[in-house]
Amino acid sequence: MKKCIGMGMVAALAAALAWTGTGCSCAPAGGGGEALAPNALAAAEAAGVAAPAGGELHLYTWSDYIAPEVKEGFEKALGCRVVIDTFDSNEAMYAKLKAGGTGYDIITPTSYQIATMAREGMIAPLDKAKIPNLANFDGRFAGQILDPTFTYNVPYSVTYTGFVYRKDKLPEGVEPDTWGVFGNPALRGRVTLLDDIRETIGGALMYLGYSINSENPEELDAAVATLREWRANVRKFDSESYKTEVPGGATFLGHGYSSDAFQVILGDEEEGIEARPDVVFVVPREGFTSAFDEMVLAASAPRPDLAYAFMNYIYDPEVALANMEYICSLVPVKEAIDNLDEGYRALLLLDDETLARGQVLRGFDDRPDVVELYNNAWDRVKATD
Repeated sequence: MKKCIGMGMVAALAAALAWTGTGCSCAPAGGGGEALAPNALAAAEAAGVAAPAGGELHLYTWSDYIAPEVKEGFEKALGCRVVIDTFDSNEAMYAKLKAGGTGYDIITPTSYQIATMAREGMIAPLDKAKIPNLANFDGRFAGQILDPTFTYNVPYSVTYTGFVYRKDKLPEGVEPDTWGVFGNPALRGRVTLLDDIRETIGGALMYLGYSINSENPEELDAAVATLREWRANVRKFDSESYKTEVPGGATFLGHGYSSDAFQVILGDEEEGIEARPDVVFVVPREGFTSAFDEMVLAASAPRPDLAYAFMNYIYDPEVALANMEYICSLVPVKEAIDNLDEGYRALLLLDDETLARGQVLRGFDDRPDVVELYNNAWDRVKATD
């Protein structure tokens, strides 16, 4: 399991703290599925679900995004099976649901995608009385989510988009903390960009000094021109390969997510995967995406009872702590964050100055003309002519 365990992670964590310059050590993660079963039982009872509930809870989420002991604790307590399907982008998730994909109970889109899903009837409004642990939400993060009233959404985890790179692979003089790194000919064929419309076009917009949510056709044209210039250096547009190809050396620098980067940097002692102090994650100085993935209830959920029990369970402080130690990303439960090892908290929690450079993606569900602008822009970026 990808956990921050013992003193063996000290060097990796110190190297990973590119935004703070702070060293740290990490405490052993504890428990296991059996240890969290009482928390699951209590959360289910508070949600009005009696054990054993039986059956299956189907999650549609990102890869490596729930601690095995969290999953196992829920299964043991409720006498059910948790089935996880994964996606690698909001666009892929949305397209599957739009094409008729059903059978899911909980989905974890990024905030900006939720309004569109609600408008199209893909998700249902939440009965917050069945999620009393939402009272544990850390108000420090209210400004980073698009709907702090939780009408459809339960914030799951905050992720920052930046760059993962090998320190020993970057040529001398290359600055890794700028979007301009993708235009550096010294990295030709050795960099990757996310295969994600909003993240990648947003990066070019921020590089040019514009808002990540620009609706200006001229600004989008400028972003397209910049990305087409960068394409000469870009090895591929891909949202998964940087996790293995950066540490492996095939890619020197990859556009990616903080949670994935920290999982690589920390390694996995239980699985014999070494920490990687030679791998670093940094957020670009021109701006970066700060995004919450959130739990939503599928409108056609086969087991909404299990879904509510699970959402309530995730917000139990002990469960949130175990989840953070695995996914290497903050779950916005204040008590859990406060109980993180000091060094691990310094790794995951951005300082105020750095956080001020972050931008939050906003959805354009009410602006089909803007959606079309972005789709056309992306088509031009990906065109091979």
